Amino acid sequence: MVNQDQFWLRIIYVISVIISAAVAFLILGPRPEGMEGTLDVSILPVVNATLNGITTILLLYGYILIRQKKRQKHKTIMLIAFATSSAFLVSYIIYHWFKAGPKQYVGAYNEIYLFILLTHIVLASIIIPLALITLYRGWTDNLSKHRKIAKITFPLWLYVSITGVVIYYMLY
Repeated sequence: MVNQDQFWLRIIYVISVIISAAVAFLILGPRPEGMEGTLDVSILPVVNATLNGITTILLLYGYILIRQKKRQKHKTIMLIAFATSSAFLVSYIIYHWFKAGPKQYVGAYNEIYLFILLTHIVLASIIIPLALITLYRGWTDNLSKHRKIAKITFPLWLYVSITGVVIYYMLY
């Protein structure tokens, strides 16, 4: 079991690094000539904020379910939360592939915006392996390790999903 556990943890870390690097490249890296505007992605920011909002609700509901000891329902809701987060990530990548660079904040609360954005970005990259490990521990019924990491993952994932919506409202 230990070798299998180590194998899956390595896979999770590799996937996490690849996803973080891909997102960073898509936002900051060069685009092939003529990509910008070839697909109308103007609706995707609202889709992304909606997916983050749904994820927030699902995370809170999953937390309530586990406090009520409804383990199977908790598992289902947490998998759905992971699916909405994954859908967000796919939509976010598509948006940034077809739109050049990040949108600039032009509001009156620049320091607050930058703090929220910076913490959101850092924690979003950290949440990738944390969420995957937490789901893996729950899926394999390694409940003692699942509980330990979920105590870290839950508030961070919740913060990332909430600040994703806040950032949308500050930008748009």
